[in-house]
Amino acid sequence: MEDFLLSNGYQLGQTIGEGTYSKVKEAFSKKHQRKVAIKIIDKMGGPEEFIQRFLPRELQIVRTLDHKNIVQVYEMLESADGKIYLVMELAEGGDVFDCVLNGGPLPESRAKALFRQMVEAIRYCHGCGVAHRDLKCENALLQGFNLKLTDFGFAKVLPKSRRELSQTFCGSTAYAAPEVLQGIPHDSKKGDVWSMGVVLYVMLCASLPFDDTDIPKMLWQQQKGVSFPTHLGISAECQDLLKRLLEPDMTLRPSIEEVSWHPWLAST
Repeated sequence: MEDFLLSNGYQLGQTIGEGTYSKVKEAFSKKHQRKVAIKIIDKMGGPEEFIQRFLPRELQIVRTLDHKNIVQVYEMLESADGKIYLVMELAEGGDVFDCVLNGGPLPESRAKALFRQMVEAIRYCHGCGVAHRDLKCENALLQGFNLKLTDFGFAKVLPKSRRELSQTFCGSTAYAAPEVLQGIPHDSKKGDVWSMGVVLYVMLCASLPFDDTDIPKMLWQQQKGVSFPTHLGISAECQDLLKRLLEPDMTLRPSIEEVSWHPWLAST
């Protein structure tokens, strides 16, 4: 692996992330004369569904996306031993999860600045007909004041002619919408909007809105609606947006376009 990457001009460094069937390593690119991140996917190590279905989708999708708030893929390589290497831009500020874990709740103005960028990225994806389906704090990377969305491993291109209804459960339980957890046919774009609500809540409260250790209890909490720790002083406008994002009825939940028009995001 090291020799293969070296022969392609990449000097491998430390591991900076690990997924189910992949790991991400830091590397130095001689060609670009900068540090990059390399996602290494082992086709031999993954189950058939991953290799036949999810991996080709991810590779197709990351080739087409081009947005300042989405991690850019520079190059794709495949070695003879069945490993795929996605060479990507490196976001050196870690992810939102670590940021909140180490520093506690973000000030509302900082959360707004970051969340606005996530809205832009998802608005772009949905406009391109792509649902991410695994939005969570660990997939929102930081680079200075910029947020960069990553990991399109569960993403899906949506049909243009008809409404897409998925029954696949993707992503992380803590960030999954009620209809996704219940296996009800659902619009994946509305699922993304819910997950964004969980991300925003974590940014502001440094805790999850619902208890994901007990799924039946979590579904009950989701239906009951979200509550906010009063000591954090979250503004009424922001609470209103969170309630809309975490609307248990997917038909009432706003689209990403509607989210982008919300007064909280419009105000500075």
